[in-house]
Amino acid sequence: MANVLQSVSPTTGSVLATYEMHDEVKVKKALQQAHKTYNEWRLLSLKERGQVLKKIAAQLRKQKQQLAELATAEMGKPIQQSLDEVEKCAKTFEFYAREGLKFLADEKVETDARKSYVSFQPLGVVLAIMPWNFPYWQVFRAMGPAIMAGNSMILKHASNVSGCALAIEDVVKRSGAPKGLFQTLLLPSSQMKDLIAEPVISAVTLTGSTAAGKAVASVAAAHIKKQVLELGGSDAYIILEDADMATAVQVSVNGRLVNSGQSCVAAKRFVAVKAIRKEFEQRVVEQMKAATFGDPMDKANKIGPLARVDLRDTLHDQVQRSIAMGAKLLCGGYIPVGEGAFYPPTVLSNVKKGMPAYDEELFGPVAAIIEAKDEKDAIRIANDSIYGLGAGIFSKNRARAEKIAAKELQAGNCFVNAFVHSDARLPFGGVKQSGYGRELSIFGIREFVNVKTVFIN
Repeated sequence: MANVLQSVSPTTGSVLATYEMHDEVKVKKALQQAHKTYNEWRLLSLKERGQVLKKIAAQLRKQKQQLAELATAEMGKPIQQSLDEVEKCAKTFEFYAREGLKFLADEKVETDARKSYVSFQPLGVVLAIMPWNFPYWQVFRAMGPAIMAGNSMILKHASNVSGCALAIEDVVKRSGAPKGLFQTLLLPSSQMKDLIAEPVISAVTLTGSTAAGKAVASVAAAHIKKQVLELGGSDAYIILEDADMATAVQVSVNGRLVNSGQSCVAAKRFVAVKAIRKEFEQRVVEQMKAATFGDPMDKANKIGPLARVDLRDTLHDQVQRSIAMGAKLLCGGYIPVGEGAFYPPTVLSNVKKGMPAYDEELFGPVAAIIEAKDEKDAIRIANDSIYGLGAGIFSKNRARAEKIAAKELQAGNCFVNAFVHSDARLPFGGVKQSGYGRELSIFGIREFVNVKTVFIN
C-alpha cells in the first residue's frame, strides 16, 4: 500500500477509491509535456487564451453535479456549498477570460526613450500545491490567472481528494484545452522538495498550513523560484457596542460555519466589547445550537463532517485544552457517537491569551468569544496573532469601522459588516505568518509573470 493514495469518506469512514501514485517516468513525462505546451501556449494572443478559459468554464458547468458530489464524498463539504464552489470556479475563469486582456496589456511609460513600456510575459511551468478544504476553488483560482498569463500548470493536490484532482484534469481535457496545459500528479508530500527543484518548474503557488508554507518557501528560495503562499489564519471579528446585533450575529455564525468551519479565512475569534458581549454571546449560542449537522448530501444539513477523523480529534483536543485552561464551554464540545468525522457547532467563552482557542487556528465549527474593554482593546486583541489573513468589524458607524479596517487591522482582507471571503475582482492573501503574495484580481494575474521593461531609442 506504500505506493497508493486512498480517498476515505469522512461521513462513513469507508474507502471510496484507491489510486496508484505516479512514478518517476510519469513525472518526467508530465514535466516535459508541460514545458512543451508552455512554449506553444505563451505565443497565443490573450484573446485566444481567453477563449480556452471560456471553454473550461463551460465544461465545469456541464459537469457541475458530478464534480460537486465527488467533493462532498471525498471531504464532506455540504452539497450545496460544493455546487456553489464549482460555479464560482466557472465565473472566475470567465472573469479572467474577459479582464485578462486589460490586466496584461502593455503599459506605456513616458521616459527619455523614443518608446518605453512595461510588458507582462509568462514565466513557464507553475507548480500548484493545494489543500483539500476547497478542492476545486483553491486550484481554479490559481490556475485561471496563471494560464491566462501564458503559463502551464502542474497540480499536486492533497492526497484525500485525489479523485477531485484527477477530475480537474479531466475537465480541462474535455474542454479541448491544449494537451499538457494543466496536469495532475499523484504524489506524496515527501516528494515536493525534489519536484520544486526540477529545472522546468519556474514558480510555486501553495495554499496550506504555515508549516507547509515554510517548508515550500525554503526549497523554492534555495532554487530562486517565485512563490505565492496563502497560509493559515485565525481571523478576528470585532463587534463594537454600536453594531447591528442581528447582522453581527448572523454574519459571524455563517462565517464560522462555512465549509463546516474548515477555511483559512473563516471567522474564528469573536472580539466583543464588554458593553454588548453577553448579548452577542447569547445570540451566537442560540444560532450555533440551531445549525444542523449530518449527512452532507442532505441539503437540510448546514454542516458536514470534518475532512478526516484525525483533524476532528485535533480540534477536539484544542477545545479540551482551552477548557482546562479556563475557557467556558457554552455548547458543543463533544465527539458524537457513531461513524464519521463529525463535530458539533461549539462555542467557547472567557477565552484568554495562552489558550489554543486564542493562539492557534481552530479548523472546524468552533467559535472563540473574547471580551474586550473597548474599541482600542478590541483592535489590540484582533492584531494579537501570528496570523494576518482576514478580519471583520461590525458597527453602524461605517466611517468609524472603515477607518479601523483600513488603518488599524493587520490583515490582508478586512471587511465591514460582512464576512470575509474571496472574490475574483479583489486581491486575496495575508500578512505575517498567513503568507505573502496575492491571488485573484489584477494583482494575482501579475504574480507569475516577468514584468519586463522595454526601452527603444
